[in-house]
Amino acid sequence: MKTPLCDFVAAYEQSGAARLHMPGHKGRGPLGCEGRDITEIAGADSLYEAGGVIAKSERSAAALFGARATFYSAGGSSQCVGAMLCLALQQSDSRVVLAARNAHKSFLHAAALLDADVRWLWPEPYSLLHCPVTPAALEAALAALPEVPAAVYITSPDYLGNLQPVARLAEVCHARGVPLLVDNAHGAYLHFLPVPAHPLDEGADLCCDSAHKTLPVLTGGAYLHLGRGVLDVEAGQARAALALFGSTSPSYLILQSLDACNRYLADEAKPRLAACVKAVEALKADLEAQGWAVAESEPLKVTIHASKRGWRGDALADVLRRGGVECEYADPDDLVLMVSPQNTPGELDRVRALLARAGRGSDAPRTPPRMARPRQAMPIRAALLAPAEEVPVEAAVGRVCAAPTVGCPPAVPVVVSGEVIGADAADVFRYYGIEKVRVVR
Repeated sequence: MKTPLCDFVAAYEQSGAARLHMPGHKGRGPLGCEGRDITEIAGADSLYEAGGVIAKSERSAAALFGARATFYSAGGSSQCVGAMLCLALQQSDSRVVLAARNAHKSFLHAAALLDADVRWLWPEPYSLLHCPVTPAALEAALAALPEVPAAVYITSPDYLGNLQPVARLAEVCHARGVPLLVDNAHGAYLHFLPVPAHPLDEGADLCCDSAHKTLPVLTGGAYLHLGRGVLDVEAGQARAALALFGSTSPSYLILQSLDACNRYLADEAKPRLAACVKAVEALKADLEAQGWAVAESEPLKVTIHASKRGWRGDALADVLRRGGVECEYADPDDLVLMVSPQNTPGELDRVRALLARAGRGSDAPRTPPRMARPRQAMPIRAALLAPAEEVPVEAAVGRVCAAPTVGCPPAVPVVVSGEVIGADAADVFRYYGIEKVRVVR
């Protein structure tokens, strides 16, 4: 597998050319990577008008993933989420988007900027991070809408590793001529499993992958994939949509890492992933034998229901941290570990040993607070762009949410812009350690 972008930059670095162009470090600096950090010089191509080395690399990625087309992002899946929503709205007379409630806040930001009318698929029972969508529930929600929506939008896998039945949901959508958009930020590797399980393999129309989350790619590297469903999107449209949400100075270091990843995916990924999946399965089995409640999840996540063994998830994360293991995410209930083939067997053994020593905790069992569906008092766009103030959670009850207050991870809003904050929502905020909320003045 060729790496045209990496090869171009390496040749330029070795040429010794005087860099009378951006960036200002001129290829020299303390990090050691400055020599490969360039801008849109002659021959380097330009991300949003790509027709040279970047376009060649993207075509290789599309072939590897089985996509109709693949486009690079140096702004993570957040940039791609905005582009997906933009493309769906451009292809429809409707502004309505039906979305699973556990959407990343980048979806909310894009909806505000594009003035989308979001209708939520609500989790039953309520959960902040998990919103399972069944084909029957999706069919009922679509039938209840007064118009055919511009798109259905889901997250799969979610932050805890839960997978949606993408293939069956795609069938429901396509029967009505509705495109299915999938935030697959945590699942770029799924196409390369022994049995491919990527949203593209299951019928998604548009899909974004955070390559940097599970593949050997620098932070910020992501893909926007065009599937083979009901949307007819041209390459120029996709690039224009990405440009709308991205910097005009995309990192060439990130782009090179995406280019280099093509060689990894072509030559190494499948056997290494197969071995890694087996190692993670063994780790999960060992942890269950130790007495931990390990959730069903996508293959490379280990999600432990810490509260079922007397622990707060964040306290258990501290135990691991003191032992030299940094987890991906922890909250009062759960602890999430993300594994890739780049992890060593010794690192997984360290997890085993630390959790074996941790044993049972002393925290009393607890039930996460439930929240009823809030009332939408203002459009998302109007609320997010309105004059706002930050107030303590207690003072926010009865007020209208402005910008969603949520950390990253997990970046899933408790209350959405324009919704009225109820007392039950305040309980959820406090449960997840959120003390202040931005509300409309």
